[in-house]
Amino acid sequence: MECYSCGATLGKDIVCPKCGLQVKVYKKLMNTAEFYYNEALERAEVRDLSGAIEDLQRALKFNKKHTDARNLLGLVYYEMGEVVSAIGEWVVSKNLNPNDNVADQYLSRVQNNQNQLETVNKTIKKYNQALMYCHQESYDLAIIQLKKVISMNSHFVRAYQLLALLYIHGGEYQKARATLKSAFKIDAHNVTTLSYMKEVRKQLHLDGKKSISKKNDELVTYKNGNETVIRPKMTFRETTAGMTVLNIVLGIIIGVLVTAFLVVPSVKQAAKSESNTAVSEANDTITTKDETISSLEAEIESLEKENESLQEEVDSGDNKLTSYDYLLKAYEAYEEKDLDTAAEALENVKKKHLSDDAQTIYETISEEVNEEKLSELYSTGYSAYNRYNYEDAAEAFQEIVDLDEEYKDGYAVYYLAQSYRHLEETKKAIKYYKRVIELYPNTSRASTAETYIEELSEDDSSDTDDETTTEEDTEDTTTAD
Repeated sequence: MECYSCGATLGKDIVCPKCGLQVKVYKKLMNTAEFYYNEALERAEVRDLSGAIEDLQRALKFNKKHTDARNLLGLVYYEMGEVVSAIGEWVVSKNLNPNDNVADQYLSRVQNNQNQLETVNKTIKKYNQALMYCHQESYDLAIIQLKKVISMNSHFVRAYQLLALLYIHGGEYQKARATLKSAFKIDAHNVTTLSYMKEVRKQLHLDGKKSISKKNDELVTYKNGNETVIRPKMTFRETTAGMTVLNIVLGIIIGVLVTAFLVVPSVKQAAKSESNTAVSEANDTITTKDETISSLEAEIESLEKENESLQEEVDSGDNKLTSYDYLLKAYEAYEEKDLDTAAEALENVKKKHLSDDAQTIYETISEEVNEEKLSELYSTGYSAYNRYNYEDAAEAFQEIVDLDEEYKDGYAVYYLAQSYRHLEETKKAIKYYKRVIELYPNTSRASTAETYIEELSEDDSSDTDDETTTEEDTEDTTTAD
């Protein structure tokens, strides 16, 4: 055990031998975490996975850097079919202890098996689809989806539990019992599974006590010498024919009276009592099922939120990898002086997904690529403008202005306005003349822009004006150059 402050090895003393800090409470916390970890190991060996999860979570509360506990928690999740949760625990463990961590092996086995990752993804989607069917009360479709989930991931305990609950809801208790037995083979002491099984056994009357019938043998025992003789009681009575008839008549009368006054009311009372009992049991069953369904719906909602959170983490990881890939492509293209390819790659990079060092590289490449690109575009537009190729000039200057409106101290936006004027695109020319006035007031370009705005607004431009403008453009070009 190491000191949390200086990292020195601690002995039996309650004080750190190096820095002198009190470590009594710290050592107790570490020992408690180790105790729960060992308890979890014992539970996992007897397949009490739910209990193992509880102990491991307690251990991590006392020592969140207990990588062995976190790795074991990932294994338990993986055994229960919770692959996403398992990967999450292993990733955290790897970040806490990147050297000689068995979590590397677990992650490699999962990540290198592309088929398994696709199966996990399909399993999650089908399970979520089954949950949606449950909300829509399409229970048959939910059962079909859950059977597919179990066939793809035979260790997914929650899928077994939900399938069993649907069987219980449909009154198919034998199927529910078989499904829960499969869940028990994975996690032998899961509380949810136990509660569902209790309900199933109750419905199947498997918990009732066997009634023991007591025989009321009417036997006569007597001694005959040294032997004991046992025989049924027998009564011998001499009767006459008249007595026989009288006994028969009396028997019939007594039977009718007993039936009328004793049997019939008793049967009615018994039937009424059984009916009341059945109604009471049915109400109790409905109440229990409603409570179970409400509890399960709350659990479903929690699981959906957890799945959404995990999906966001996965998507965020993919976006980060994509941004780094495009940044690498941009860097390689920049090194080869392929500015167009570098610029296209930089457009796909999301700066927020980069680390501080990567953002510095991104900004450096972006600045130099944009600067060289703008310089090349300005040279192209300027050359086209001097050749009176105003379409190409407008295209080049427009691209510059979209990237940097103040490039070359505003001459780019000025020549863009000039190009649009020559192309007789009046609205665009006026728009960019106004930008020249706003960005560079009290300059010759601003004064020229005001003149052109008035002329274009009044729509009084003439051929003489165009010739004069051409001369003035040449003068402005010389000044810009």
